[in-house]
Amino acid sequence: MNPPDPDDTAVVFVYGTLKRGGSNHPYLAGQRFLGPARTTAGFTLFSLGGFPGLVADATDHDGVTGELWAVDAACLNRLDILEGVDEGLYAREPAPLAPPHDRLTPGVYYYRYLGQVSDRPHLGPVWAV
Repeated sequence: MNPPDPDDTAVVFVYGTLKRGGSNHPYLAGQRFLGPARTTAGFTLFSLGGFPGLVADATDHDGVTGELWAVDAACLNRLDILEGVDEGLYAREPAPLAPPHDRLTPGVYYYRYLGQVSDRPHLGPVWAV
């Protein structure tokens, strides 16, 4: 994996439609792919219809698989809008990543789903694009 460039604003862990081949991947146009990654255990995915929601799950032992992207400030703003951060749909938070990515600096962010998932299909660690 290539380290983040100092000119990049942030590193984002994506796990759903923003991944390569996903319907929202064009939002990452012009940004830098850093490689595959996984969260620590304690996180899982639920289907929200056409996209996944990542939530904390104390019973999870696998974590969630995804990709790391170095993004600039304009892209990070577009992602916040797409993910509905201001509307309270998702929260952008520091991503707890499994080794060897657990020591990336500056921090890595991900989008955690804030809604209820009790009636949603459980996906486990992978969103298939």
